[in-house]
Amino acid sequence: MAGEVVLQMENISKEFPGVKALDRVNFEARAGEVLALMGENGAGKSTLMKVLSGVWPYPSYTGELRVRGELKQFANTREAEHAGIGIIYQELNLIPELDVAENIFLDRQFTTALGRIDWNQMYSETAKLLDSLGIREFKPTDKVKSLTVGKQQMVEIAKALSMKASILVLDEPTSALSDKEVQDLFRIIRKLKADNVCMCYISHKMEEIEQIADRIVVLRDGRTIGDVTPIKEITLDQIIARMVGRDLQDLFPERGGYHRGEKILEVKDMSVDHPTLPGEKRVKPSSFSVYRGEILGIAGLMGAGRTELVEALFGAYPDRAHGSIFLDGKPVRIRSPRDAIDHGIALLTEDRKALGLFLDQSVAFNTTITSLKTISDSFLGTISRTLEARVVGEYVRKLGVKTTNIETIIKTLSGGNQQKVIIGKWLNTEPKVFILDEPTRGIDIGAKVEIYKLLHSLAEQGVAVIMISSELPEILGMSDRILVMCEGRIAGEFMRSAATKEKVMEYATGGIAA
Repeated sequence: MAGEVVLQMENISKEFPGVKALDRVNFEARAGEVLALMGENGAGKSTLMKVLSGVWPYPSYTGELRVRGELKQFANTREAEHAGIGIIYQELNLIPELDVAENIFLDRQFTTALGRIDWNQMYSETAKLLDSLGIREFKPTDKVKSLTVGKQQMVEIAKALSMKASILVLDEPTSALSDKEVQDLFRIIRKLKADNVCMCYISHKMEEIEQIADRIVVLRDGRTIGDVTPIKEITLDQIIARMVGRDLQDLFPERGGYHRGEKILEVKDMSVDHPTLPGEKRVKPSSFSVYRGEILGIAGLMGAGRTELVEALFGAYPDRAHGSIFLDGKPVRIRSPRDAIDHGIALLTEDRKALGLFLDQSVAFNTTITSLKTISDSFLGTISRTLEARVVGEYVRKLGVKTTNIETIIKTLSGGNQQKVIIGKWLNTEPKVFILDEPTRGIDIGAKVEIYKLLHSLAEQGVAVIMISSELPEILGMSDRILVMCEGRIAGEFMRSAATKEKVMEYATGGIAA
């Protein structure tokens, strides 16, 4: 049972040039509870947490922040840490080359009377921390680079607790975790609840909120929408309505009369060699076809080979990929992403920041970089700024990108708006086959619905859409046909009418052999 109120944020407002990021936000959190903080990308969640953690120091904001009733005006992040506030960011802040103990006690090492690092005490204290969290999957001496993302997240939590954090913020903690790692994380969260830790949990995943949260607060356009509400007293539809300001009757749009066209893409015996283990394969020989106007979903657990399969198709592994590709019935040779683009294949990558964007460049640059000929002066062969403004402006309007102008640096946009820019980039190449790897990961429910509608529209225009997703409701709700991968091979195939969550999971987990 949740206890005393330990955190209060009252009338918090924060402005940036031309933008009011927070507008009199109010909420409170209690010891021994998980308070879900939800809202669309750009709603103000991250800004609010940066106020809490001292990233935005007082008086760069207005309003009052209280910890256990005491007014706090943090000048920096260290003061927030000393007040018991720890934040686990979506992008983990660890040093891969150091071991677990070194990361946990970085800049706070135990020392002997002679001023040397007391390694025995550091490893002993780390072992106690891991034991208190019930972590048995790794040791204090393990290098962080050898750990999965889920285990690294556990290191971050242990690090925060080593600083005596009693208020813990988890920002999209499961965005890159497998199902098992999610359940491991939830086990630790429940243990922390029992230890009276107060947790603020930021997530876009409704099913997670239902599992782990005690209460929920929603931000929209920098404001608190409604009261902090017990999770048992609010429905999914009500949460969505608070987030987007409107009712979403159906998350997935009606497909209408689906009639697939002729075969546009055929892949035969595509395989991908393991990068470091001779004789091993990341993708075993796999064959499939895609048709015009079809949305083909690819399901499977993390590590099943889904990403490697489509990246091989896109020319990412010229020396490790084997197999045949046919477009419109004709064999094609794709040895690079440039070849794929020239043949009308587009790939929205799973990691948009590392592989999909030039973060320090503008919205305009990112939208047109793969298709410069569309904004080139045909006579002079140079970029036409007038044509660029017209082309980029059209995609900004069509996709609903929230940006002050097309010259805005893209890293300043929310995740959902960054994703829309990447989609615009690929639409500008006029693809025949559009592959999207986890297209809605880390974006809010409103942006998801807009992307779903866009994919349906593309299919209706005759584009062949291939969509990888780890969210089964998304696969089942969007796909006309579903391929299921398991351990590097295609284990099963279903038409939409025959697919169920249970069947897909049975094939994905190897319960049924191909």
